[in-house]
Parts: sequence; C-alpha cells; structure tokens
Amino acid sequence: MYLVDANVLIEAKNRYYAFDIAPGFWTWLEHAHEQGTVFSIEKVGEELRRGDDELAEWAEKHRMFFHPIDDKAVPFFAPLSVWAQSQNFKQSALDEFSSDAADYLLVAHAAAYSCTLVTHEVAGSGSLKKVKIPDACRALDVTWVSTFEMLRRTGVSFGLRR
Repeated sequence: MYLVDANVLIEAKNRYYAFDIAPGFWTWLEHAHEQGTVFSIEKVGEELRRGDDELAEWAEKHRMFFHPIDDKAVPFFAPLSVWAQSQNFKQSALDEFSSDAADYLLVAHAAAYSCTLVTHEVAGSGSLKKVKIPDACRALDVTWVSTFEMLRRTGVSFGLRR
C-alpha cells in the first residue's frame, strides 16, 4: 500500500499532472484507491480542502481517499517523538512536527500499516529547521519513494490518445 503526502498531490496538480493536462493520473489515483493500493490520511485531506482550487474540489469529492488515524498508529507516536528530539532539531521544527501536523501522522500511520510513504521530500538534507519525512521514515524503518517510483512499481502508464 502507498500512503501519499500532500506535496505529491500539490506538485502533481501544479506541474506535471495538472487536471487539464493529465486527467489520467487522477483517474488512476481513484482506481488505485478503490483497489486498496493508494490513499492518504484525513489530515492531508483537510490541508488540501483549505485551498480554493481544483485540488480542493478533488479532495472534497474524494473524501474516502483520506483515511482516519486510528489506535493502531498511536504506539508509533512516542518512538517518533523520541527520535526527533534526539536529532538536535530546532525547537520550532520539533513543535511543528509533533503537533498534529500531517507529516508526523503520515509516518506513524505508514509504520502502523506497513505502507510505503510517497513524498517529494529528500532525506539527509542536514537542516535542523525542519524534520523531513524520509528521515523520520528511516527512524521507524518505513519505506519511502517518490511519485515516479510509486508509478513504476505499480506498473501504471499514461498513454496519449489520438
């Protein structure tokens, strides 16, 4: 199963898979979700619905794409927080990460359900100003990939219609 970060959907909408250019990407996401392969969490859906664009409309229409955080994720909160605090991040980065921010919840949910987390963030940037998803994933032994790697692994191909 693939768990999608907000930045995957935002970048897709803003750049290479815009709704008017590549509707097949969005159709595939819907189909993959129906098959139980791809989804995100409610916190991401909330973040997207705050916008005033096609992605906000998509997130509103596809509320089932965004799963709730449940008790299965709770045991991963403490180890994730302990790891983050041991990494010398600035307090503002820790506060942002461990509040109810989506990144923290995504990593815990991925760990709880053995999901591969899909994000555009890159590991090991060395910055202490933000806790990066790949670094947090590594701490909990969660696999992460880019959007394109997820597409390759699932075997999807978007062809041109004539």
